[in-house]
Amino acid sequence: MKTVTPNIKPHRRDLPLKVGTRGSPLARAQTATFLALLSQFCPVLRGMAVFEEHVILTTGDAVQDRALAEIGGKGLFAKEIHESLAAGRIDFAVHSLKDLETTLPPGITLACTLRREDARDVLILPPGHAPVDPAEPYGALRKGARIGSASVRRQAQLKHARPDLEFALLRGNVATRLGKVQGGTLDATLLAYAGLRRLGLAAHASVVLSPETMVPAAAQGIVGVTVRSADTELLAMLSGIEDPEAKAVATAERALLGALDGSCRTPIGGYARLLDNGNLFLTGLVARTDGSFLLKRNITGAVADAERIGRELGLALKADSPADIFAP
Repeated sequence: MKTVTPNIKPHRRDLPLKVGTRGSPLARAQTATFLALLSQFCPVLRGMAVFEEHVILTTGDAVQDRALAEIGGKGLFAKEIHESLAAGRIDFAVHSLKDLETTLPPGITLACTLRREDARDVLILPPGHAPVDPAEPYGALRKGARIGSASVRRQAQLKHARPDLEFALLRGNVATRLGKVQGGTLDATLLAYAGLRRLGLAAHASVVLSPETMVPAAAQGIVGVTVRSADTELLAMLSGIEDPEAKAVATAERALLGALDGSCRTPIGGYARLLDNGNLFLTGLVARTDGSFLLKRNITGAVADAERIGRELGLALKADSPADIFAP
């Protein structure tokens, strides 16, 4: 992270600065962490009534009884937030980067990415479940077990490994999903470990799945902040809290996603990490939702080439996958 204090003069603009966020407990926790980090980085902001949180109801949050693909895709977690930003009702917005579309509306820019939390997925089992062997985590699921999930990426990978499993649509906040398993409505679910950790609920993870077992979503565990492209003052301020590693891996993973150009009906995974020698290692995955097809490949290259690496792997995966997988 950079340590140079930006030349920010808050009195030159209207205060408080208005930050937009979704209303879920996780979204608000991420926003609070971001604002604390920003205040810590810019001493001039400390002790001032600088920030004002604006909770924005998005279509993706309002409609919980249908899959995202049926109501317009994951961009619906940001649509109303983008509109508020463009209209000047908020000054910047905090997002789970995995929910942010790869091409943003004109005039809106991804200003910074924050340090990545643990990007892995976790398996959630009912209380009192038998011990789980981390080497064979799906062995804890009985034959024909009913799994709650709205993620086609998770469904495809789990179905590929265990074709006998059944799936039920499960959306809502983290507490809702945990409750469905704890109450016995479902045999299991899968969640992002990052969300559990940020909410202080990591103990609910029955087993943490390695990226080799379950390839995460592109940019999972990363918080991104958007601003208006013309707001050079905020862009300068936010550049100071950019995490270089998060920026590199997010750039590669989002370039992979952009090259594949899949819809919310397309199971796609992307996970990048930095190697000890400083190079970037990227894993990409494409599959059918029913698990009948799954293609996973890796690529390595220089961090400076993160975008090219992601695009190259995405195009290679697309070229070697059945065309129907990418149908709208």
